Amino acid sequence: MSIQVEDPRLVEFDVRTDEMLVNMGPQHPSTHGVLRLLLRTDGEIVHEVTPHLGYLHRCAEKIGENLAPPQWIPYTDRMDYLAGMNMNLGFSLAVEKLIGMEVPEKAMTLRVIIAELGRIASHLVAMGTYGLDLGTFSPFLYAFREREIILDLFEEACGARLTYSYLTIGGATHDLPNQVELPPGLASVTKRNPREKMRWVDALLTFLEWIEPRIKEYHTLLTRNSIFIKRTAGLGIMSDEMAMDYGCTGPVLRGSGVDYDLRRDGEPIYTRMYEGYNFDVPVAPFPNAAPPEAVLGDNWCRFFVRMMEVVQSISLIRQGIEKYDSAEGEYRVPYKMSTKLPKDECYLETECPRGAMGFYVVGNGNAEPFRARAKSSSFCNLAVTAPLCEGFLLADIPAIVGSLDVVMGEIDR
Repeated sequence: MSIQVEDPRLVEFDVRTDEMLVNMGPQHPSTHGVLRLLLRTDGEIVHEVTPHLGYLHRCAEKIGENLAPPQWIPYTDRMDYLAGMNMNLGFSLAVEKLIGMEVPEKAMTLRVIIAELGRIASHLVAMGTYGLDLGTFSPFLYAFREREIILDLFEEACGARLTYSYLTIGGATHDLPNQVELPPGLASVTKRNPREKMRWVDALLTFLEWIEPRIKEYHTLLTRNSIFIKRTAGLGIMSDEMAMDYGCTGPVLRGSGVDYDLRRDGEPIYTRMYEGYNFDVPVAPFPNAAPPEAVLGDNWCRFFVRMMEVVQSISLIRQGIEKYDSAEGEYRVPYKMSTKLPKDECYLETECPRGAMGFYVVGNGNAEPFRARAKSSSFCNLAVTAPLCEGFLLADIPAIVGSLDVVMGEIDR
């Protein structure tokens, strides 16, 4: 009979780990999109996420109290810098509401075309960078190829590619050009002469005809990719109650099944821009498109809402182009820098690519507003980060935060 003797060289170790605080970001302060997430982890499990903001704070609201409203338009470009046109529109509508300005039909039609084109450009970046966050590079290249063509069209319309200051109080700074050259990127992919002359709206139609079939490629690369589904479906689930409790808006809210879109449900000064247009509001769930693993309010649903919004924006632009030539009035009602703002206040929200962007303006009888304030959609969407990330693996955090599609320039004003 043998006796087992314990080897004195064997030592038992406690494999449990202490909690750690891990910084995810920030990058260098000179870069855009600076966000610091402080993660409290136990090994690979995240127990708490605390967002730290303010790295891009530029005192924009205080500056707005010392400038005439048209002079503050360029500062709105720097908020959501991926959707500068939509920022311009929101502040312009707020001032028009305060002073009681009526905008001609042609100006409203132009605004619909430009704002929806800006929505497409913004969602393309959201798609490409989200794929990049999850380790795939090809969608990023496709998205920026298409966005480059949109920026070429914007440059022809207003001379700028990122900070436009184009949609302004009363309408737009210029009418859409009558004759432009086909954008180089569009000429390349369509195999046409880059020096071909055409109307701006015809160049836009050429782009829409080209991009519509490309959407199927995006779905092949990401939406229905099995690896992408495993990284997004069933993770970061946000109920409709949570979304409303935290004040989430836009695709984040609609990804949780709440049917709310300010283009349809907002104030009359904004919704009348879209009167006579036919469009659907994409709202999760998507029973005919969602994979079996998807759950209402998860990362995949938020991503898919944006993809469907691109389709709706294309339809809205087509309808706007059909209305544009026959629309009554001019492209702008003049607004003087010396115009006195009434002793009153107004607040207006518009449906921007990331949700409800609000502007609050208070007049006191001077040309400069007494108060100019902006309410960020991304701030509310980012506030829900902590409960969404709790209990997930470290590797899942980029997928959850990326699905919220926040822009820090809009938060850190």
